[in-house]
Order: sequence, then C-alpha cells, then structure tokens
Amino acid sequence: MAFNSYILLFFALVAAHFRCGLTNSPYSHPHFAGNRSVIVHLMQWKFVDIAAECERFLGPFGYGGIQLSPVNEHAVLGNRPWYELYQPVSYRIISRSGNEAEFKDMVHRCNKAGVRIYVDAVLNHMTGAQEGSGTAGSHYNGNSMQYPGVPFGPNDFHGHESCPTSDLEIHNYDNAQEARNCRLSGLRDLKQSSEYVRTKQAEFLNKLIDAGVAGFRFDASKHMWPGDLEAIYGKLHSLNTAYFPSNSKPFVYHEVIYYGGNGIKSSEYTRLGRAIEFHYYRELANVLRHHNQLKWLKTFGQNWSMVPSDDALVMVDSHDMQRGHTGTLGLNINFFEPKLLKVATAFMLAWPYGVTRVMSSYHWNQKIQNGHDVNDWMGPPSDSHGNILSVKPNADLTCNKEWVCEHRWRQIYNMVAFRNIAGSEPVTHWWDNGDYEIAFSRGNKAFIALNLQPGQTLHRTLQTGLPKGEYCDLVTGNLKDGKCTGKTVHVDQSGNAEITINSSSDDDFVAIHVHAKH
Repeated sequence: MAFNSYILLFFALVAAHFRCGLTNSPYSHPHFAGNRSVIVHLMQWKFVDIAAECERFLGPFGYGGIQLSPVNEHAVLGNRPWYELYQPVSYRIISRSGNEAEFKDMVHRCNKAGVRIYVDAVLNHMTGAQEGSGTAGSHYNGNSMQYPGVPFGPNDFHGHESCPTSDLEIHNYDNAQEARNCRLSGLRDLKQSSEYVRTKQAEFLNKLIDAGVAGFRFDASKHMWPGDLEAIYGKLHSLNTAYFPSNSKPFVYHEVIYYGGNGIKSSEYTRLGRAIEFHYYRELANVLRHHNQLKWLKTFGQNWSMVPSDDALVMVDSHDMQRGHTGTLGLNINFFEPKLLKVATAFMLAWPYGVTRVMSSYHWNQKIQNGHDVNDWMGPPSDSHGNILSVKPNADLTCNKEWVCEHRWRQIYNMVAFRNIAGSEPVTHWWDNGDYEIAFSRGNKAFIALNLQPGQTLHRTLQTGLPKGEYCDLVTGNLKDGKCTGKTVHVDQSGNAEITINSSSDDDFVAIHVHAKH
C-alpha cells in the first residue's frame, strides 16, 4: 500500500473513532443507534408507559436512550416519597414502576424502536434504620442489617472496623475512607470489598444486561471505592447480542459530585466509564442567571476545569437538583422556570461536549421556606392505593397535567434533532456582542443564536455556515408537509441570515438545521 493510502486510512480510522463516540474506557460508549445522541430521564414512569413512549414518541423523535429510576425491590415508606426507590431491599426486579415481565417487555420494545435503556443502579447501600417490607414483600430490618431477600446480613456491611466515625455516619465528604466506608444519611453501607457482596451485585447487573439494557447510572459512586467497582466489572457479562455487537461493554456513568479542590475527584472514575460533570450545570446556570457573561461560553468544557468531553455526561437539571438535594435552589434551573430551562437545554444540546441527558419530570407543589422546598419528598402522581398514574399524551404532544414531560416540549425535542444532525461537526462562525448575545454554527449542518441581553433585541446579519435556502426556526415551529409552521429564516448564497431575537420573545434563541428546510 502506498504511503498516501496509509495516511488516508489513518485519518479514516480517527474519523470513525469520533463518529462512533468511542473513548479510552470501554464503559464510556453509550451504544446509541444510528446518529442518536441524547438520553432522557423519565423519572418514575411505569414500565408499560415507557414502552409505549419509546414506540410513539422517543423513537420517532430521535431520542437515543432512557435513564430509568431504580428497578429493583425497595422500601415502602410512609406517604410514598420518591426517594424510597433509593433504599434497596433486594435485587429482585419489582418496583413501583412494575414487575420483571413488564421490565423485560419494555427493554425489548424500546431497543426495537432504537432507544437504549440505562438503569439507575443503587449499589452503595441498602435501607435506613427502619424495619418493614419491600415492594416484592421481602421483609427487612435495617437496625439489625438483615435483608433476607438478597440475602445480606451484618457481616456484609461496613462497621467500626472500617468506618472511622463514632456514629458510623459521614461527616467529612472529602475524606475518602469516611466517604466510602461510612453511612450516607444513615443508609446501611455495603462492604463491596467482600467477594460475596460483589458477586450478588454482579448477578443483579448481569440480569439487567441479559435482559437487553445498554448500561447504568451508578448512584453515589463517590461513596464506593473505584477498586471495588472494578472488581464487580470483572464479573459482568457483555451486552446482549440480540441488540448490540459481540463483546460490547455496558455504558456506565457515575454520580460523583465534585466542584474542584482536594476531595474525591471525578477523574478517579473515568477509567470506569463517564463521570456526571457537575461543574457543567453550575457554570452554565451562573451564566444564564447573569453571574457570568454568555460570551465566555466560547471555551466551555475542559478549559473550565471539567473532565475531557469523552469522559463526561452532562445535564442542566436532575431529580436531585430540582429539589435542592444537589446544588442550590435559586441557582438550579428546572421546569418551574420553563423559559430559562429551554434556553439552557438548547445550549447544552447545541454545544459539542459530553453525552447529554435531559430531564422529564412530574408535577408537585413546590413550597419554598427559608431556601428549602418543604415538599421535596413528594413522590410521583399516584392513586389512593399508591399506584403510579399513567402518562397520557395529548394531541398537542403535551402530557396530562400530572406529568411535565419536558422531553415533549417543541423547543427541546427539536434541539434533540439539532444535536443528532450536527453530529461531530465542529463549532464554527462563533459570534458574540461582547456580553450576552452569542451565535455559532456546527459546521455546515446547524446554527443557533441566543440573546440573553436584558431589554435588548438582537437584530443582526450573521454567518450561519449553511447552504442557501429557507429554514424553519425550530423554536417557533416544525417542518410539516413541506412548510414551516413557525417562523422562517432565509439564508443567502453566502450563508448569511438576518437574525432577530426580541428580549421579550417567548424564547431566547433561534435554531435551524439542514433537515428542516423547504
């Protein structure tokens, strides 16, 4: 083979590497189908509703995957708070969302629709100090640390032999021994150095893998030793070949809350998959709340002390952040401020950093007192017997009033398409006004402009990088029957377009791409 041919082959392989989203860790690849690229967290939906949503909306609208709430047997607590799912009783697949048969049917139907499934896995701990029964009827006693549904007993948990605090609770979250060997908010901390515990947890994960899931969110990874997780990984199956190529490893992303300093770092976990990058939402929220100028987002990513893009999963909202359990209410952005959430999500989906995840929530009556939501415990919409209510989509794509369904907002699902179409195209044609107006294109595939300048209209001719044509503004409408249902953006022969965003508009951005052109 000629030297030039070797060079061409080399660059082709490099391009394929980035196109497929491959990274240094075999656990960092999300296994999206085709050009899909976005995960949605359907918080505490029923399995039967998720299966239907894959077929009727998520698949057709280009979503890449779903993060599920924990699926295994969990404690049944008074008033049925959302966080009871984060108190495991056994590793049987039966939760408020449904049973094992419904789970397996959902996984199959979603994979068939091109939508991957990622399970929120709670491995760090079991329940709190209470005694009771789980969702499958298994009895447990958190005081005596007896969980016969697994079974686990007192020897399977950390105690004074490994936890340095007198009350076995975590007080210093930056001290690795304390954070990983003591109890998180009273939850009984599993001894993952035990071969028996590792085997039981691997059996659970393998059951999910064999059912066809693509991977996991690991809850509270910061509180688990990376070496213990690595040992559990060594027991895991490859993904189900009915849906994935042979020898594919599960995608894993880790909850490691880290904002810098000398504490437990996100980078300790990136050899084990991706880290949820908490710098990302906080820095973006600071910009959108005018604590920092929008223009600085030109370098957003690793230059802002974040992990490399290939090691990151990012979000602007989460179930913990909505309730102030992570971050700070008043800084965090969520559906209670829909205009701000839409522009934050739009930037995230337009910007080429990390794997992105959007939130899909249920309504609850937020009641802020002294900076705290006193209703932050409220679980999903349910009947008088505690059965979760079904999600019932309306003709306009919204959901019944109990469910927010942000993933069905036009401004969000159209930006999912924007990200899919932009693919690995670089940021080009960056423009800013030196303050709170910015615009950029993703190669010659997509373009976005944002205006957060208080009281000022953005009205300017900007270079979009796109071919000549009439484009549908994804924010105000869709392309339907060859016509735009919202505003139209004209791009001239030179790639320029006249962009107008009024500060009083319903939304603070304009976005176009080459697949919404007439």
